[in-house]
Amino acid sequence: VFQVLSLCCEACKKIIFHVPSQLEADTLVGRVDLKECLQSAEFISSSDGNFKVLEDGSVYTTSALSLSAEKKTFTILLKDIQEQVQKKIHVSLVEEEKKTPKTRHARDTVLKRTKRRWGPIPSVMIENSLGPFPLQIQQVQSDTAQNYTIYYSASGPGIDQDPKGLFYIERETGNIFATRAVDREQYPSFQIICFATTPDGYSPEVPLVHTIRIEDDNDNAPYFTQELFEFCVPENSRPGVVVGKVIAEDRDEPYTLHTTLKYRIVSQTPPITPAFSVHGDTGVISVLLPQLDRELVPSYTLLVEARDMAGQPFGLCTTGTVVIKIEDTNDNAPSFKQFQYETRVEENRVSVEILRVSVVDLDEPGSPGSGAVYEIIRGNDDQAFEITTDKNTNEGILCVVKGLDYETAKQRVLVIGVNNEAPYLLAPHSQQLSQSTCSVTVHVLDVDEGPVFKPCLLRLDVKECEDIGTAIGRYVAEDPETGNSEGIRYRIPPGQCNWINIDDKSGEVRTVRVLDRDIGEMRRGQCNITVLAIDRNGKTGTGTIQVCIVPGNKNFPRITQTDYIMCRDRKPICLTAQDGDEAPYSAPFVYRITDRNLASMWKLTPHDDNSWYLSPKGDIPYGIYEIPVSVIDNGGKIGENTVRVNLCDCVTPTECDGRTRQLSGGNVTLGLWAILAMILGSLLLLLILITICGCCGAGVMHRQVTDDCANHNLIISNTEAPGEEVMDHNIIPLQNTCDQGGYGVKTGEQQTFEVVKGRGQTLESVKGGGHQTLGSVKEGGGQPMMDTCRYSYSEWHNFTHPRLGEKVHLCRQDEEQKHSEDYLLSYNYEGKGSLAGSVGCCSDQHEEEALDFLDQLEPKFRTLAETCIKR
Repeated sequence: VFQVLSLCCEACKKIIFHVPSQLEADTLVGRVDLKECLQSAEFISSSDGNFKVLEDGSVYTTSALSLSAEKKTFTILLKDIQEQVQKKIHVSLVEEEKKTPKTRHARDTVLKRTKRRWGPIPSVMIENSLGPFPLQIQQVQSDTAQNYTIYYSASGPGIDQDPKGLFYIERETGNIFATRAVDREQYPSFQIICFATTPDGYSPEVPLVHTIRIEDDNDNAPYFTQELFEFCVPENSRPGVVVGKVIAEDRDEPYTLHTTLKYRIVSQTPPITPAFSVHGDTGVISVLLPQLDRELVPSYTLLVEARDMAGQPFGLCTTGTVVIKIEDTNDNAPSFKQFQYETRVEENRVSVEILRVSVVDLDEPGSPGSGAVYEIIRGNDDQAFEITTDKNTNEGILCVVKGLDYETAKQRVLVIGVNNEAPYLLAPHSQQLSQSTCSVTVHVLDVDEGPVFKPCLLRLDVKECEDIGTAIGRYVAEDPETGNSEGIRYRIPPGQCNWINIDDKSGEVRTVRVLDRDIGEMRRGQCNITVLAIDRNGKTGTGTIQVCIVPGNKNFPRITQTDYIMCRDRKPICLTAQDGDEAPYSAPFVYRITDRNLASMWKLTPHDDNSWYLSPKGDIPYGIYEIPVSVIDNGGKIGENTVRVNLCDCVTPTECDGRTRQLSGGNVTLGLWAILAMILGSLLLLLILITICGCCGAGVMHRQVTDDCANHNLIISNTEAPGEEVMDHNIIPLQNTCDQGGYGVKTGEQQTFEVVKGRGQTLESVKGGGHQTLGSVKEGGGQPMMDTCRYSYSEWHNFTHPRLGEKVHLCRQDEEQKHSEDYLLSYNYEGKGSLAGSVGCCSDQHEEEALDFLDQLEPKFRTLAETCIKR
């Protein structure tokens, strides 16, 4: 804490603090006496955010500061909001002078004698002192008074040079006196600056600061912050529940016995068992009574005392008033004021109020805990009555919502119960509440009423297409009083569906139109018609006839599609029929072929309720068949249909477009496009023959021998992938190219072909010795063909197949399996075999070269296949 050179006692006076050049955050700069400037200040603020001012006048830094060469200034603003008074205190911070240490030299004296200075301890003056005045407080004296004539003076708050001020100092002696009593709450302390001067104005010593502290006297009684404290607590709250807190304050010096307060409840209204307690130190009020009942005591008024000196009897005290309101909870069930009611109502009256019932509820009126909710517990099975709540009076209003019949019941007995809108919140250890009920007897009064139809709604079903005048039923009314229908007449008011009429005396209902669900307004299938019944007195009763048109069997079933094309696969045709009628006069259908001759050639098999399959019996000739088929619906109605089937020699139905055939023995008729197709086919065939002849002629003229004549008519089958040819080590080319013309089978030392015919016969047995080449086999008779190297597939197959068969036979006979290593290969079974067959070395040249697949090509590839085979 740094030295305070001067304090403020007047508005706008400046205060200077000497502080270091560097200040840390939360550093105390000094203290200002705020109450001396404005005692009732309620708002204290600083113009500079780097400083904060506390209520006791202490000034602190909020952040680290560095003072520049110039002094730092800011303003403390004091406001009294109630009296609208505002004052300012200007504060300046000046950097304190730094004492520069002198450099020590050898010549300098190490020790220097200085004179000790006397500093008096702070003086204490008791607040509100009784004197006698002037009252000496302290004496200040200069050490140089024995050498000089010294005069004393002082400055500061309350200092004056004459006894008129609060304090004064004797000029000759230096005694400080107080002229009157001081209030600590107004001036908690004083700091007086004393000066010692000679008559000519010389000051031999620096000024002396002397502090006078006003010692607090317990002269202020505590006071409550509010004149009246109001709290609320729900009824039936448990003990210990906090209700609220009272607050009292004391203007004496804080943190002393003069401001240590104790609270206690002085009295309670009403003066019954204490229901609340107050904490002596904090002033918190809590529930003490186990059961607070709002219905017994709706509110409590407490007189609370606050006493200082820690509650000692000699302390000052004050009292405050606390009002505690008990909030209502739904802990009381409503009960009826009376338990028996009687009322009357005329029969057939609707939406009329017949009775009001009331209840008593001890809960707070207008709250959900007292709002009544009524219900009819018994006697309202037909929902003829309804009860509601009048929000203004809390009464139950009983009404009739459905007409009562005197002839059925002359009186009705109802049981009504009541509850609250809010759920019940019971006090601890209390009994469960029961529902209150009452009974209401309703007497039904007889009234002369009109005829009554029984039933009031009559449904009459009429089949479609019934004749006009068909009787469909009878609809009569009766007098409720007599129970008979004598003298009652009937009629149908105009403006309704003109489907029926009713006999005015007997009530018999007949049709006046042919009812068809496919015509106009009859598409809906029903119509409600109001009928009037009038008795002798002119009273009228009404009833309703609901006429419903029942679907009839008026439509014939028919086949939706009658033209079909059947190809050579003779796949069955699915015939589907439709019927415009509804169930049960539609599906399932039954199909029949009515022509006996065609029934022997065609057959019908069921598929589902609507469809049957049509298929031929056996292999019947191609042609167009017109088959009469009758379809019978579920109601027995028969529909005749003719199905036209074109049985054509085709693969797809599109091939038979424009071509027709009759039964065997008929004429064949060709269309224009068929004739053009035949001509173009003939021309194309002729062109192919000319091309083949030209190719064969060129082959005879050129007889030069190539390096490998067999490659022109043999397909190499042991090539595993394109670009790489793997040759079997058992098949090697012959030395002569044209004479031998192919591949030989390695058997022993000779490289020739052995053609097996039958069992064990080779070409040698036929020739008569020596080995024969493929050329001799081709020519037959042993003459080799030296002029050509081309052989057909059948020639090659006839030569190689027997030999391969013999090799396979030898593999089976050999126990050491020597031959099988070259000819038989084993493979794991990987599923169903394919049409490609084996890929072993014994079968590759036979299986791979098979051209049987050409016979299974589609028609559009046949011409190309035939051309390839011929070539």
